[in-house]
Amino acid sequence: MANPASAPVSARPDVLGRLLVIPSMLEVLPDPGAMAVFLGAALQGIPGVAQASLCVEGITYPNLGPEVPKPCGCAPIVFSQQTFPLSSPRHRYGDLRLELEDENAFQVYRPYVSNIANIVATVLENRAFFRDISEKNRCLQDLLTHLEERVEERTQELTAEVARRQQLEQELRASNEELELAASVFTHAREGILITDAQGTILEVNTAFTHITGYSREEVLGRNPRLLKSGLQDATFYRAMWRSLIDQGHWCGEIWNRRRNGEIYAEMLTISAVRNAKGQTQRYVALFSNITLQKIHQQELEHIAHYDALTNLPNRTLLADRMHQAMAQSMRQHQPITVAYIDLDGFKAINDSHGHEAGDYLLITVANRMAGVLREEDTLARLGGDEFVAVLINTGTLATSQPIFHRLLAAAAQPVRWGSETLQVSASLGATFYPQPEAIDADQLLRQADQAMYQAKLSGKNRYHLFDAEAARSDRHRHASLDQIRQALAQDQFVLYYQPKVNMGTGQVLGVEALIRWQHPDQGLLLPGQFLPALAEHPLATDVGEWVLETALAQLAQWHGAGLPLTVSVNLGTQHLQEPDFMARLNCRLANYPASLAHHLELEVLETSALKDLDHIAEVMEACQAMGVQFALDDFGTGPSSLAHLKHLPAAQVKIDQSFVGNMLVNPQDLAIIEGVIDLAQVFQRQVVAEGVETLAHGNLLLQLGCELAQGYSIARPMPAVDLLAWLEDWHAAPTWQRQHPLNHDDWPLLFAHLEIAAWIKALTALRQETVPRCGPPLPASPSLRLERWFHGPGKQRYGQHPHFQKAQHLYQTLAQLGQRRPSQPLNESLTKANIQQVRQIQRELLGYLKALGHLSHRF
Repeated sequence: MANPASAPVSARPDVLGRLLVIPSMLEVLPDPGAMAVFLGAALQGIPGVAQASLCVEGITYPNLGPEVPKPCGCAPIVFSQQTFPLSSPRHRYGDLRLELEDENAFQVYRPYVSNIANIVATVLENRAFFRDISEKNRCLQDLLTHLEERVEERTQELTAEVARRQQLEQELRASNEELELAASVFTHAREGILITDAQGTILEVNTAFTHITGYSREEVLGRNPRLLKSGLQDATFYRAMWRSLIDQGHWCGEIWNRRRNGEIYAEMLTISAVRNAKGQTQRYVALFSNITLQKIHQQELEHIAHYDALTNLPNRTLLADRMHQAMAQSMRQHQPITVAYIDLDGFKAINDSHGHEAGDYLLITVANRMAGVLREEDTLARLGGDEFVAVLINTGTLATSQPIFHRLLAAAAQPVRWGSETLQVSASLGATFYPQPEAIDADQLLRQADQAMYQAKLSGKNRYHLFDAEAARSDRHRHASLDQIRQALAQDQFVLYYQPKVNMGTGQVLGVEALIRWQHPDQGLLLPGQFLPALAEHPLATDVGEWVLETALAQLAQWHGAGLPLTVSVNLGTQHLQEPDFMARLNCRLANYPASLAHHLELEVLETSALKDLDHIAEVMEACQAMGVQFALDDFGTGPSSLAHLKHLPAAQVKIDQSFVGNMLVNPQDLAIIEGVIDLAQVFQRQVVAEGVETLAHGNLLLQLGCELAQGYSIARPMPAVDLLAWLEDWHAAPTWQRQHPLNHDDWPLLFAHLEIAAWIKALTALRQETVPRCGPPLPASPSLRLERWFHGPGKQRYGQHPHFQKAQHLYQTLAQLGQRRPSQPLNESLTKANIQQVRQIQRELLGYLKALGHLSHRF
């Protein structure tokens, strides 16, 4: 410890420097303990200071300075203490206590230590302030954090509440808008709205309801909607409506109602059932709009779509519908229909010379006239241009349709005034009937009628023509048959049969006629009539003809090689004969056989064929004859130009058609034709061959007429070539034929008398059997005019003095008188049963005397 006597009189600089530095270091010390340590170390060097301690807020930090050594055995040194308060304006924190060795020495530094104490107090004050501030900041921060959390939670709550309220406001606004909209729609809707309760009592209507129906709101409230019924819908309609409402809860459709003023209008109506949660109907809401104008417009559009704009007749579309309906009705009710296709003749000339306006006026006028002559149930449609179609109901025959055809043609042909000029056309009409044996649709019916109309135009116009359905079917069958024939020719399915031609009087066999047959794999042996008609005017007929010619020549060569000198006749189509290379091909064929074979070949040409160029045909026939080939005119008498054919064509033979020969025993006209053919053949120096001699009686009569050459079933049926030799061995002429001689030509009426008298008596017998008496002259007027002339002419000159002649003439006169009557007496009243028996007795006696006179004729 320093000696007080050595204490400085003034402050030492080093101490002052240390004291001045201490305040700046205090602020960096972390707590009072560190400050006490620092101050103890810093203040121990101040003169007079032995020890320093710091008491802060009740806590003393002692023994801060260096411990003062004590001499052994010495009593403790008592220091004086000096206390410096650690006070601030706000708070007293404690004291800075110094133990002084020398108080006097310390006095110099007291102000500095006091300043240090103040600074310590300031530091503590500041630290307390900052600590308080920090604590407050921390509390405030915690509070802020809590507040922020609460604010966030509340914000979320408020946000959710705001959103909920906004949603409620939006829903309320939407609900209000919907209500306003519903009210606006209900009020301003152009559709009528009707609300009823479950029993149908009207609860509310809108303005459009009043406008559409004419009923005010007050007039309909409390009433039932049935007050609008028009009566056009029946009870079935309303039952179906209510069934739909009950089952489905709604109904929609068109309905016709009545306004308050009685006017009928159309509406599109939708009715909906409003039901509660239990599914019970509470009310009905009906929404409807007036569609009368739309219906009218729809009808106008339908009219435009289905009616011709110029003539106002049904067009092609509506015609198709009417035809389908008529055809369906025809099948259901078995009522035939007629479809007539009408085309105006000369209409183009009207258009060209007078203009389209005149042509349109003519079409309108003619259309109205033709429609006016049809019945109400019939349809007249315009297809376009000057073409019309009429569908006639229940007129499926010519007898029922013909009067209508005439009326249509007459209506079309009536003159039409156009200004100062007169326009006139005619019409060609083609018709077809329905139903037909084969299934047919409406388009096919139109095509058939169109084809028939075209035929009417070709026939001279201003007339009608009926479609031949059978001919059309034949055409279809013909195409199929041609394919089969072509295949049969390629597969060698055809064969030749041969029918002999003989002299009935002498029994001589002159030759055979080659007749084609088709050995069909499925149908067996087919006759020519079953397939040759399909070849008419078709090139395939030439191919078949070439096959027949080649096959017949080969068979002829085989017979001649076997010592059988027959002649073979081959039927040749005129189309084949008129081929440009016919002669070249015939020469090539004949060149393959001996030259003499051509003299035994005969070509038969149908007299009914269309021989277009007689001069060319004659040249071909003459060229063939130069080679030795002969010709015959087949089916003579059936064609339209028999005399011309006999005059121009150098045929050696004419063949009487079997249709005349077959009926010659019963039909005087057929016998007369045979007589004419025989006479013509004699005039033109041609041989006559009779076809179709089926019985001995046919042969007897032909021989009496001078026709000896014949072929037919009474002689021989057509046979294969292998059977001909056996037939030749067994053949002989019938004895009755050998006894026949030609009758004198002047006495041919004796042959005709048998047929004519028989026909006359048959007519008288028929008159007697009539239930209604017939007035008028007897039919026929005479038993036999030919025989009557013979009695007064050649017969009288030749046999006038013969008793048979006189008796025959007397019997004829008696017979003729029995057929006469008084002018006022019906003919059948004069013909008693006894008269008829007497007539037949006289007939038998008369024919006996005529037969005897015929025998006399053979002697001249």
